[in-house]
Amino acid sequence: MRWFRAIAAGGLSMFLPGAGHALLRDWLRALVFAGLYLSAVAIFLPIEEFATVDTMGETFEVLTTDTNAMGQFFLSFIVLFAAVDAAFRALGFPPGANADADADGPTCPECGKELDEDLEFCHWCTARIEPRDGDVPKNE
Repeated sequence: MRWFRAIAAGGLSMFLPGAGHALLRDWLRALVFAGLYLSAVAIFLPIEEFATVDTMGETFEVLTTDTNAMGQFFLSFIVLFAAVDAAFRALGFPPGANADADADGPTCPECGKELDEDLEFCHWCTARIEPRDGDVPKNE
């Protein structure tokens, strides 16, 4: 399941940087990547020429001919970095990237975030939590 989330997060970030981080509920990174990408689009793409095109072929022609190499590189770098970062964070790299540093209680074995002791699943990643040896089953 972790690999599927990593592929989904990376794929979403290829279409819109920040969307993969939103899937992972990493809201600050989602806003940073989306804002960075949209700012770069506003700076590097020739918006006036895009307003005059009629077909998708003309759009790609304007994109490749009227956008300088530095702008294409910068936009591609942001997309690639956002996709790689989202995929690695979904996989849990670096270790503890998804874990809260100040977790006092039990943590989820799947995502590493702090658990609510009253629930039988992680409310962050919905992983089922098996009862520990010392736990008394509820309603018995």
